[in-house]
Amino acid sequence: MTLQDIGFDHWFAAQTAELGSDGCGFARISAVDRGSYIIHDARREVPAELSGKLAYRIERPADLPCVGDWVTAQWYNNDTAAIIHQVFPRKSFLRRKTPGEAIEHQMIAANVDTAFLVQSCHFDFNPRRLERYVVMATDGNVEPVVLLTKTDLVTEEALETTLAIVRSVTTAQVMALCTITGSGFAALQQTLLPGKTYCLLGSSGVGKTTLVNRLVGQEAFATQAVSGTGEGIHTTTRRQLVVLQSGALLIDTPGMRELGLIGDGEEVDMGFEDIAALAERCRYADCRHAHEPGCAVRAAVELGELPKDRFESFVKLKKESAFYGMSQLEKRQKDKAFGRFVKSVKKRRKN
Repeated sequence: MTLQDIGFDHWFAAQTAELGSDGCGFARISAVDRGSYIIHDARREVPAELSGKLAYRIERPADLPCVGDWVTAQWYNNDTAAIIHQVFPRKSFLRRKTPGEAIEHQMIAANVDTAFLVQSCHFDFNPRRLERYVVMATDGNVEPVVLLTKTDLVTEEALETTLAIVRSVTTAQVMALCTITGSGFAALQQTLLPGKTYCLLGSSGVGKTTLVNRLVGQEAFATQAVSGTGEGIHTTTRRQLVVLQSGALLIDTPGMRELGLIGDGEEVDMGFEDIAALAERCRYADCRHAHEPGCAVRAAVELGELPKDRFESFVKLKKESAFYGMSQLEKRQKDKAFGRFVKSVKKRRKN
């Protein structure tokens, strides 16, 4: 196995001259758990820690290495452990707002080619949550693919209705799967290409770990029995990258309850392609689709061409993204002002 086999393509190779250093090699973060890291250099996986210099330079949690990141590392103790010295720029990423009141990004995974957005046909299906996942993927330059699981728990008519709803939410590819019968898995496996990185995103209990075990071909991760409603019990506790027999790389993630967005609102536009296309016909280029005359988006809602609940979801996500984005900007400005204050105090003390 080589670095190329675990995703080190030409984009990363072009940066090695700048990031390389004597005594160090390149590796990929394959697991993160409460500040502990495991790195993979195509030969082995070993535990790793941040160098003091790297830890000192990190200004915010999103700058810490996450699963999928490429790093420069130095091995020691007979190559059984390593120190991470530098992190490569990210080609793509999956991130969300940190859960709770904190206004920061939380990295989910980096350098992902395709995000599998997993929802159960039975208890979990939620088009509004799916919209958030689509926005998260497109914001990070990641291709979204929707996976509908537990198709055995619904009728064919109900499944067709669910598929129609998904297609009204996103133009992304959608696949229906059943872990009991194996239906849909052959088609899924054909999409998994060697050296490409895929990530599973979804709420707890929708069947992500079962999907991983079936794709790996063994019980790589523990699962628990489902409840009486068909809802699975959450088992994944950390983000982890595994290499499949096909050569594809798969990242499993713990279930996410909160999917807050941070930005200037443009990432929402990318996740709502139908509304973005309508907006191009608005009279004003900066139309907010509120009360402006000549708004093609509101006109589509009134004519029934655009579902009202989808438009309301779009407006809600735009406001949420803009609010947290502005809050984060203000926070950074305050942090910078405080940093300048500390430097000025140190300077006066020296004088």
